[in-house]
Amino acid sequence: MGGKAAGSVGPRRLAGSAVVLLLGVVTALTGCEYTYEEPGRAEADSTTSAGRNVVLPPDPALESTVTGEALKEWAQAALPESQGRSFYSSSGYLEPGESRTEQTVQLPGGTYAVTLACRGTRRVSFKVALGESDLVDLTLGCANARVSVVQLEADAVLDITVGTRSDANFAYRVSRL
Repeated sequence: MGGKAAGSVGPRRLAGSAVVLLLGVVTALTGCEYTYEEPGRAEADSTTSAGRNVVLPPDPALESTVTGEALKEWAQAALPESQGRSFYSSSGYLEPGESRTEQTVQLPGGTYAVTLACRGTRRVSFKVALGESDLVDLTLGCANARVSVVQLEADAVLDITVGTRSDANFAYRVSRL
């Protein structure tokens, strides 16, 4: 009867299992972060949270489309001023299912920022192309703006196509960096 009983674990195997289990617990604990609140600390943190990512709810006013002077004001506010020279900008209203293609003026070779924005309840698709090459192909959620950088090796005219499935406002600007 000097053998081990069925299902028993020898001391060496038990020790090895304990080390693996201990390493798993230590690894799990090193990924944890413990925080606590100090009295008055919450007020101090709220004023110095510039480095944090804060997600704000969308502005409900940006879910409705506008026309006329209100469209011009929104487009100006939605497209922040760039440091470079603005070569071309456009804004407008699209009905559900509508798509529109416009061409920029002749752009000298160089690096450009293409700022895109939309307003409405859904999304707007933007495509910036140079001939058969798509430089930007983006579907943007409305109440947002996006800047894409494009490099033109030589003078060129860009085709900018804007489309939507629901009514929306769009705005874009092409500026030299």
